Amino acid sequence: MKMHASSILYEGNLPKTRSLLTLLIGMLIGFCVAELISFMTISEDIKSINTLASNDLHMQQPTKDVGVPTLDVIEHEHPHDNTTLADQLKREVRLLCWVMTNPNNHKKKARHVKRTWGKRCNILLFMSSAADDELPTVKLDVEEGRPNLWRKVKEAFKYVYKHHYNDADWFYKADDDTYAVVENLRYMLYPYSPETPVHFGFKFKPFVKQGYMSGGSGYVLSKEALRRFVVEGIPDPKMCLPGTVINEDIEIGKCMENLNVTAGDSRDVNGRGRMFPFAPEQILIPYKDPNFWYWNYIYYKTDDGLDCCSDNAIAFHYITPNFMYVLDYLIYHLKPFGVLRTERLPAKLKVGEFMPPPKEEPANSNEDSMDDYDRLYTTEQPIEPDAREVDEDKDDIEKELKTEKNLRTTKKPET
Repeated sequence: MKMHASSILYEGNLPKTRSLLTLLIGMLIGFCVAELISFMTISEDIKSINTLASNDLHMQQPTKDVGVPTLDVIEHEHPHDNTTLADQLKREVRLLCWVMTNPNNHKKKARHVKRTWGKRCNILLFMSSAADDELPTVKLDVEEGRPNLWRKVKEAFKYVYKHHYNDADWFYKADDDTYAVVENLRYMLYPYSPETPVHFGFKFKPFVKQGYMSGGSGYVLSKEALRRFVVEGIPDPKMCLPGTVINEDIEIGKCMENLNVTAGDSRDVNGRGRMFPFAPEQILIPYKDPNFWYWNYIYYKTDDGLDCCSDNAIAFHYITPNFMYVLDYLIYHLKPFGVLRTERLPAKLKVGEFMPPPKEEPANSNEDSMDDYDRLYTTEQPIEPDAREVDEDKDDIEKELKTEKNLRTTKKPET
């Protein structure tokens, strides 16, 4: 059978033609797949770049509340920490903390107390003249302002006694610019019975024979001290001043003394302070002018430099919101690696018993502190405590005393 030459040529080249066609189709498919992968990769890269750029832009933009953290909860946990003793103290030394604040400070100060040290109390309350669901606050029927401080303190403790007397063993009052190390407060209180009539704080010596506690760093009342204050003291003008005055901490000091509530010693076994009316810097590097009122008011002699303060310090005053977060980090997170301390709880005391006075020991050499010459008149003078314990004008002091006398003789007992 004869075949046309062109047919012979086509059939002979057919396998080659099919192979070439298959190769072209394969290359086309491969190119399309490669383009698709390339497009997906580039898209992801662009998305990542845009995300980074967006984050970088966000970091560069100032917030409305510059310098003050706005996070509700700062997650920074240490799951391997041994908190056995701290957990035991929280169970056995039930602490109610109430914070004196006002509507202007709810967002500026009080909320930062709640987010830092306040959350470690067994019960945390904020006393104000306005309601605030975020904190939340206890709305007291008391006008704000310095002249109403004493009435506000009395109303706050009356509320605490009525609603939480059986929920806690100790009752700590603090300002909204106070920072407290709650675990150390429980440690100081641990040996004492809540049935012992005692209160603790940073002790000043004028005006009250046994001394009174600075309002700024806060003061803590035992359960029995709270009962005496509310049940026996506030209703009796001979025990506690009726009405209201500026110096709430002086007045509660007088009231405690009249009620035979002991002004306790908050120093540690080495005689170092644990509760302070100023910020840490102003205690570690104090203002050394001998005429400064502080040196005439302190009940106990204090040492300079690192010997001023206990390793178990409890409270400081005039702490800004920013510095509250700094202190929280330094105290609860920053640790020197490999340095561990052996800790144990002291023995319990009977009702009415007190810890022995601190041992008088020579101060360590303050090689890591400023010396007196460097410090003299170069350290900024701290501002006066909130309660204005000291008025440089003697006429103001006499006026305040006359006001107190008039209140005692003319006011009816509070109910």
